[in-house]
Amino acid sequence: MKKHQDNPKAKQDSVNLYFDNASTSFPKPPEVAGETVRYLNDIGGTYGRAAYPRIVEATGMVERCRDGVATLTGVADPSKIAFTSGATMAINTVLQGFGLPRGARVLVSPLEHNAVMRPLAEMGVETVALPAFADGRIDLSKLKDVDLKDIALVVINHQSNVNGVVQPLAEICGWAHSRGIRVLADCSQSVPYSALSAEAWGLDYAVFTGHKGLLGPTGVGGFYAREPRSLEPLVYGGTGSRSESYEMPEAWPDRFEAGTPNLAGIAGLLAALENRPETAHSRGDFLDLVSAVAGLSGFRVFGALSTEYQGELFSVAHEGLGTAGLADALWSSHGIEVRAGLHCAPAAHRFLGSFPGGTVRFAAGPYHTPQDFEVLLKALTDLSKGR
Repeated sequence: MKKHQDNPKAKQDSVNLYFDNASTSFPKPPEVAGETVRYLNDIGGTYGRAAYPRIVEATGMVERCRDGVATLTGVADPSKIAFTSGATMAINTVLQGFGLPRGARVLVSPLEHNAVMRPLAEMGVETVALPAFADGRIDLSKLKDVDLKDIALVVINHQSNVNGVVQPLAEICGWAHSRGIRVLADCSQSVPYSALSAEAWGLDYAVFTGHKGLLGPTGVGGFYAREPRSLEPLVYGGTGSRSESYEMPEAWPDRFEAGTPNLAGIAGLLAALENRPETAHSRGDFLDLVSAVAGLSGFRVFGALSTEYQGELFSVAHEGLGTAGLADALWSSHGIEVRAGLHCAPAAHRFLGSFPGGTVRFAAGPYHTPQDFEVLLKALTDLSKGR
């Protein structure tokens, strides 16, 4: 087995050169590991299966986490938040529980992740891309021309994991609902970086994951359903409630939480929600970085056409090095960690014109400082000059 290599550059200079937060966040608040270990070592009880003290403590922990997610996503009734193993499981739960007939058509943004596109393809669902500007942001002025025949659902990636474009979800929801069409938002990259008001915007379903912007552990995420009874469960089994019946309970979130949840992961996610650090850079610092990289020779930046719709990640391509070569040069010469390739979003790369080579992505996190951005910019500047 290949031994993991430390990043000597980061240790030496005490800078944060991890720019792969769109894959998973790092570092995380120290309380995340602390509370995960405390659950495993000191609490240890399961969720909602008995009434002795450690079960009560574990159950309360889960419900506090549910409350925290609901507050963060603009949901008044936390019981409409169901936990899953992550965003991919949540998306599958919604798509397969929605009851899409084979041959149905679903409207999508041009920037969808394979977590959406693969389930729809497997279900035999035709996907139709909504009209968009060159950066993939939906062109609201052209929605009136969209053919709505047999359209069963609209699916929108709130923030692209390729170029960071943030979609105007509130306006899209208003348009879809005026035509009787429900909306699912994939908020894996946006929560909590971009404002989300699920109920106020009228979202029917919103999916989140714990290990990216929320700074929690892997293996925990979930979804919001405005009308939970509009979905059938994907997984059936024990819930600790209505155990006398072979039918899944009607009450939510029990209906969508068969089996024992990832309690260690939820303990870590709750700690992340309760101990989120202040962001060490300003939005202006990040936008200045994007602008500076766009001015470097040999680089093409993939981001939003308007900074108003730019999330805290962007991608680049280099005319000479290629994506793998650029990522390798950043690591081997500068200790900078990034992801290169298609980022599990070939639809986005096809639309943006970066397929099949893909891009190198830079995804900031709350721990990044302006000085970290300066180190990244200097490395890219050196590479642009052939150094």
